[in-house]
Amino acid sequence: MGTAPVTGERGRLRLLQLSTFTSNCDRFAIAPLLVAISLDLRVPLVAAAAVASGYFLAYGLMQPVWGIVSDRIGRVRVMRVALLGAALSGVVSVVAPNIVVLGVSRVLAGAFFAAIVPSTLVYVGDVWPVETRQQPVSEILTASALGIALATVGSGVLADLVGWRAVPAVTGAVAAGLWVALARLPEPEREAVTGTPVRSIGRVLRSRWGLLVLLVVMVEGSVVLGVLTYLAPAVQSLGFSAGVAGLVAATFGVGALGCSRVVRALVPRIPPAGMAAIGGSCLVVAWLLPVLVVSGPTLALAGLLVGASWAFLHTTLQTWATEMVPGERATSVALFAACLFLGSALGAAGAAPLAEAGRYPAQFAASALVAVPVAITATVGRRRYAARTR
Repeated sequence: MGTAPVTGERGRLRLLQLSTFTSNCDRFAIAPLLVAISLDLRVPLVAAAAVASGYFLAYGLMQPVWGIVSDRIGRVRVMRVALLGAALSGVVSVVAPNIVVLGVSRVLAGAFFAAIVPSTLVYVGDVWPVETRQQPVSEILTASALGIALATVGSGVLADLVGWRAVPAVTGAVAAGLWVALARLPEPEREAVTGTPVRSIGRVLRSRWGLLVLLVVMVEGSVVLGVLTYLAPAVQSLGFSAGVAGLVAATFGVGALGCSRVVRALVPRIPPAGMAAIGGSCLVVAWLLPVLVVSGPTLALAGLLVGASWAFLHTTLQTWATEMVPGERATSVALFAACLFLGSALGAAGAAPLAEAGRYPAQFAASALVAVPVAITATVGRRRYAARTR
């Protein structure tokens, strides 16, 4: 006897949010565990860091692959396959006897969890009308931000209390539970896909609006997720403990969570271009504050404002990605996610020399400077897109 499907929009959204939350918890939990892993497995820290790098690389590279697959076999089926794979990878991580086995299991976990966020967003694009789509997109990305915040603070605490293996055990167990729960999530109707995956990617890249959105989100990723990597080290450079630094870094999730409710209320009243303008302004101001003075309060406020930008600007871009090439929605969203994480990697690498030298004001000044064209291009582009598609 099959289980009854989830029919209400709220019930569907809760399952999508929990899936996204779990994916982000697993992805952002690994960085705080590196020291514990290196000590437990008796390997250099650089070897433990390579595990994280492998995870992030697999996560980014698999985004377009899962998008193409979900266009052909369905959103829910892809999410369930990915969650089952992530759960099994978590089991292997828990019992890993050495760094090699752990590295392979974490790379596989990254590859499987990569399917979740784009698939949930594409599901929203398939089910919710474009007029109200930014509301559920905002709630999905809020769950993502909450997962980031909880992982940043909680994984280190859990490792101290129980051991680092408890972290993949928890995310793996939740992934297994979601694999069962998503059997009740109905598959949405979607447009039939014709042609090869290469043709699908080509259609997105031949769209000038598609290219614009992908370029903007890549640069946004560099000055949001990329620069956020150094928020905690900047706090520690002031003499604060790792725990305090983790709490300051978690303000990003707090800001995103708080402002998501505001976004939900404003969607019927403010056009997408206005949302992009608000979010872009928050991003510029966020990185200007620690340019004036690098302190605990200014860095915490910067985190909150970047979270606000995520709620306003990134949800606008994400919603735009679901409609820029409707016939290739999954491929569009997957390429969008890949560009976001590529940008975050480039931003983290580009900011590394300044962070290593302790030149945080210069780092934040450069980030604010790059954020200005992001804000302007997103706002003007979204306004012109709306005018030409009416």
